[in-house]
Amino acid sequence: MIDQTSHPSYAHVKHGQPPIVDQASGLRAVLHPGSPQHRPVQVVAVSSGKGGVGKTNVVINVAVACARQQRNVLVLDADLALGNVDILLGLAPTHTIEDVLSGDRTLGEVVVKGPEGIHILPAASGIHELSNLTYDQQLLLQSGFLQLEHPPDLLMIDCAAGLSANVLYFSVIADDTLVVVTPEPSSLTDAYALIKVLSTRYQQRRFRLLVNMVRKPMEAKDVFRKLSLVTDRFLNVTLDYVGYIPFDDCIPLAVSQQRPVSTAFPRSSASRAFTRVGTAMGQWKHDHSLRGGYQLFGAAGFGPRHEEMGKTA
Repeated sequence: MIDQTSHPSYAHVKHGQPPIVDQASGLRAVLHPGSPQHRPVQVVAVSSGKGGVGKTNVVINVAVACARQQRNVLVLDADLALGNVDILLGLAPTHTIEDVLSGDRTLGEVVVKGPEGIHILPAASGIHELSNLTYDQQLLLQSGFLQLEHPPDLLMIDCAAGLSANVLYFSVIADDTLVVVTPEPSSLTDAYALIKVLSTRYQQRRFRLLVNMVRKPMEAKDVFRKLSLVTDRFLNVTLDYVGYIPFDDCIPLAVSQQRPVSTAFPRSSASRAFTRVGTAMGQWKHDHSLRGGYQLFGAAGFGPRHEEMGKTA
């Protein structure tokens, strides 16, 4: 059971007082890159705008690839009301993030172990109230990370599809936003909408693009060219090309086995591509001037309350 009143940030909210000026003071002391006790935490939000692009599969397999590279990886299933990371991995967690946000369990008690040593913070299923986190719940989540005895060095956030308040929130607090698209025109349109909202409302200036379900390498480059032409013309952002994941019949086979393709078929073309993405992710440099200034971990940390976070258009 979490003692909610023992956390200073939560105590302010509980008694109706305004949040402290710097919500990140305690978080930075524990997890700031300059801390002698902990390594910096890289936080990557994986979003898509459109559903059905294979985003969760990307998260799981890149997480496995990073774990194989000796990284301590935690996956947060941020589709909080309709989570499916645990389903894809054949896990049956006893508790979910709902228990953390209700104060019944600590975050460490809810986290479960997955393949290759990755850890998963499972979402709830069919809990509509979690589709839009309140500010109090955001603070509880922050408190949960502060209480982790062994923080990860990589936190991958599997955001829900669409432009909900939760998607925007988790994208804003991350160090990097990885946008997953497919060659379908509707995927590009929705990805552009996501980038537009995050850049114009929350001043994010850098996005990383991964093209999934690609049949030919040139197809991926063409997708990147089309999207970057539009963002260069209408938005003040940097769009970085991360690479592509080839269309691979091994992926649906692995899904049917409830296993990552990286473990079920380690020599498949998709598995090799996920390894390349994981390697590249470990080399990303973090320029917080290109973010919105509200990172969960790192120099900026949690920022002041954003009342308009619920606005999605």
